Amino acid sequence: MSPENQIRLELLRSAPLNAWIALSEDESRIVAIANNYSDVARKADEAGEPEAIIVKTPPVWATLAV
Repeated sequence: MSPENQIRLELLRSAPLNAWIALSEDESRIVAIANNYSDVARKADEAGEPEAIIVKTPPVWATLAV
């Protein structure tokens, strides 16, 4: 796994479950966390990250079997 992917994975694992999170444009840090999309988008803008990557974390992390 590349160092960038490892950082991204660590960030996602550290984020609260079942929450909206905003990652910096380079995906190196979490810049905002909220319970809904509009709040996390507003907080990301306020943090100076208008191009943040916004995702919703799952209620639980499940192992994917292929």
